[in-house]
Amino acid sequence: MIRVMSLPPLATVQDLGRDGHWFEGLGRAGAMDPVSHRIANVLLGNASTAATLEIPLTPALFRFDTRQAFAIAGAVCGAKLDGRSLPRIFAGQAKAGDVLELGPISAGARIYLALPGGIDVPEVLGSHSTQLREAFGGYKGRVLKPDDVLKPTIQADPPLPDAGISLDLPMFRLRGEGHVHVRALPSTEHDSFDIVSRQAFWSEPYILTREYDRQGQRLDGPALTRKSSGELRSHGIVPGIVQVPGGGLPIIQLADSATMGGYPKIAAIIEPDLWRIAQARPDDRVWFHEVGLGEAAQAADEQEAALAHAAQALDDAREQELSWA
Repeated sequence: MIRVMSLPPLATVQDLGRDGHWFEGLGRAGAMDPVSHRIANVLLGNASTAATLEIPLTPALFRFDTRQAFAIAGAVCGAKLDGRSLPRIFAGQAKAGDVLELGPISAGARIYLALPGGIDVPEVLGSHSTQLREAFGGYKGRVLKPDDVLKPTIQADPPLPDAGISLDLPMFRLRGEGHVHVRALPSTEHDSFDIVSRQAFWSEPYILTREYDRQGQRLDGPALTRKSSGELRSHGIVPGIVQVPGGGLPIIQLADSATMGGYPKIAAIIEPDLWRIAQARPDDRVWFHEVGLGEAAQAADEQEAALAHAAQALDDAREQELSWA
């Protein structure tokens, strides 16, 4: 098990989210960056749905109270285990008393910490994710704080080399410092915006502001204007939807998005690219690239294939090491 020694606010236990309750007014929650969440689980042979700790701010310190396997993936933070530098994506074995240090984040925005079988928290409504607004799920329905203890669901550690293992996944890295490229589908009210606004949205960058949380990210850039006036009735929204309030500056709905809203929707970021927004930082520039349903489906298939390939490569490496033992 692992004990929190120091940790900035907003770290929460998450899995892939709580689906099936939108009609009850309950959003999905779940990992903001599902790719890094899944990679951390892959490193330990966990199911992709196993709970991890999402850490959006550092520095942070953890102490292992017992011998314990663990994995980290996501942002670059100069992680160290008992003073030894670790790769950005890593799984290994810690000894009782070892300290895991996550330094200041230098690239990306979130780190995911996994334990064997997932972090042991109760399942609520089919998920281990924290619903912060409703204060349930995850670790006692709240953010983590010093002296909290996280336990693995499975006590037995997976087979790991003494030096640990890592993955090199360049396709999952942000494309260029300060520039985030995401693919998106035109959404319901897309054509209600004037031609100048539509052209600006798809061809000019927007700046990620410091007004953001797990619910949404406000953007700064070209203001968008609709051809028609008047308010819309509230309608369903999901993570990835890009809404445009009255001021004309878009808002991206994220993992803790509401289930309904009345702002017009100009676009929807495709699921395989939501991790890019999750790993973006204030003042980064985001570019929207219009795609169709076929391209969105292909992107999802390619991402699943890449994750499956990574999992198979790790399984092969483990089998080879066991044959040498």
